Amino acid sequence: MISRLTRLTCAGAVLLLAGRLTAQPAQPQAVPDTLDLKTAVAYALENNFSIRQARERIRQQEGVILEVSAQRLPTVSLAGSYQRNATEISQSFPSDDSAWQIQIQARQALYAGGGIKAAVSSAQLVREAAILELQGVINDALLIVRTRFYDVLLARESIKVREQSVALLKEQLQNAKNRFEAGASSSFEVLRAEVALANAQPPLIQARNGYRIAIEELRQALGFTNREGENLRKTPEFLGELAFDPVSFDLQTALDASRVHRPELARLDKLQAAREEAVQGAKAGGRPGVDLVGSYQWRKAGASDSFSDANDGWLIGVQSQWNVFDGRATAGRIAQARSALAQAQLARNEAELSVEVEVRRAMSSLQEAGELAEASQKVVEQAAEALRLASVRQAAGTATQLDVLTSQVDLTQARTNQLTANYNYLVAIARLRKAMGQSDQFAPGS
Repeated sequence: MISRLTRLTCAGAVLLLAGRLTAQPAQPQAVPDTLDLKTAVAYALENNFSIRQARERIRQQEGVILEVSAQRLPTVSLAGSYQRNATEISQSFPSDDSAWQIQIQARQALYAGGGIKAAVSSAQLVREAAILELQGVINDALLIVRTRFYDVLLARESIKVREQSVALLKEQLQNAKNRFEAGASSSFEVLRAEVALANAQPPLIQARNGYRIAIEELRQALGFTNREGENLRKTPEFLGELAFDPVSFDLQTALDASRVHRPELARLDKLQAAREEAVQGAKAGGRPGVDLVGSYQWRKAGASDSFSDANDGWLIGVQSQWNVFDGRATAGRIAQARSALAQAQLARNEAELSVEVEVRRAMSSLQEAGELAEASQKVVEQAAEALRLASVRQAAGTATQLDVLTSQVDLTQARTNQLTANYNYLVAIARLRKAMGQSDQFAPGS
């Protein structure tokens, strides 16, 4: 009972979210001066192309419901005909060379074997599935946006690490030159410092290029298309840090949450119910149909072409049709519908297994990322202390320049590893939340 209430609550939240997000996207905005993750998520909700396409599929299904529901309502048609013919073949007496008639007819289905009800119910269930699909698309798209935003932060911080490394290597080169000029070292140490500085330049260049590419990939995830004028080269200041803030999740709780909250599973439930209605609709083909029909007609009277002289009158009646034998076409449609239902049930079971595996993998990745992030913090502290000691010992003449350069490389690698570990941890949290069926923290209703 609790699970059912939770599902109903989630469905209501999804309907509210879909209702809030079915408006047309806002006009393209200019590149902002600053951009944080919350603003990026809000922009993607309105402009991401996958989300916008999912909204359109809801509108498309609403059109299907409108079309199918029309079978419940009466139809009114107006028909007319006019013809000219040779008097020799006239069928009226006296012979006439023209004939016309006008008819307005109304038809209301009284009984269709349950086919109309099943078709409407099926279409409504498919619309509800489309709304749940929208929620799934939103979760996927916002996970990509969050990951791309973290990519930008990682690339930005990587540039800082490389710049710090270059700055320290420049300082080491200057120290080597000073020692050489004072006669305390050889030109080899100067040359080695110059080589180390030159080797540090390509990673810095690559980091800057990675930053530019990360921004473009984020722009694609956001759906930002305004690249005219000053927006062509403008880059916002990205706000945020790749901070390591440990959190804990319980595996059983995560699995239970995924079964209840994953929109993909709820969507398949709706499609399975729609397939059940389709079976009932197929069975309706073997039952009689009854329509109430009424019409009013005007026909040409004799040789007069005047509308006022026309013969007119009304009729009302009931029409019924029953395909007593249709060559087993109905049986074939029922068999197809039942097979489609069985396939929907299998797809639902397969998806539930896939979700369980996804949750378990996300939990394992989070555990690994957490352990690496904790370890990387200690390594950075140790590497920084090692570089400090190497510099002090070199100044005292008890360590070589190679010791200092090696320590500097170790510190750069440790800082890079720490950034990567923190990045992986944040992404692992986002993926686990998505696997559990939780909306992005900055999405409406979260």
